[in-house]
Amino acid sequence: MMLTSQYYTKVNEILTLILETEETAIREAAQAVADQVTEDKVFYVYGPGGHSNLAAQEIFFRAGGLMHASAILDEGTLLSSGALRSMAIERTPGYGRIVMENERLQTGDLLIIVNAYGINAATIDAALYAREKGIKTIGVSSIDHEKGTPATHPARHPSERNLHELVDYHVDSKVQVGDAVIGIAGQDQKVGAMSTFANAFILNAMMIEATGILSSKGIQPPIWKSGNAEGGDEWNAQFIERFKKEIHHL
Repeated sequence: MMLTSQYYTKVNEILTLILETEETAIREAAQAVADQVTEDKVFYVYGPGGHSNLAAQEIFFRAGGLMHASAILDEGTLLSSGALRSMAIERTPGYGRIVMENERLQTGDLLIIVNAYGINAATIDAALYAREKGIKTIGVSSIDHEKGTPATHPARHPSERNLHELVDYHVDSKVQVGDAVIGIAGQDQKVGAMSTFANAFILNAMMIEATGILSSKGIQPPIWKSGNAEGGDEWNAQFIERFKKEIHHL
């Protein structure tokens, strides 16, 4: 299990690095989330591109998650619609803008944009659209990956901008260029991707800290309970009708 042990070590290293260096950024992002929930407003999570979609699903309709979270799950970049198709669409300029327009976000809304690499066209279009419309934004991406990707890379938005430059708050996921972290003798490419761990940790940290902020104000936000736990269905049923009209995928 030597290789698995190496991977375990790498996962812990990146999570520790995030914990040690991104505490302030996570806290600021959590405050933005808490502010929305204080006003009883939903906040949106968009992970444009392949496995980045998992980030939007990570805190949506999730046991222990804030019910105010609304995932933007556009079929275009979901791997279930075709992996190569997903990659082509996330690289298509203008596509992210179409998704945003379809969601009908308004000035003052909060949008969390999560993308491991922070450069693709759909990601940057979403961030630019939010800026134009006065939508507050939190970005989660790897600054090293953004800076390490050539301006000429085919995935890049025509503006050649990086996500961290365009959002109001940003948390650096610390993902290395290429994502995978384990080299194996005799293999040309590394294995063991890291971005899903990093993104999930950051997003759950935001939700935990936001809940702590709300609690300090005497606010008890609605939080999902596992439907597989005793009393889960009954607990959740108290709130579902309240959010059905606002959360598209509920």
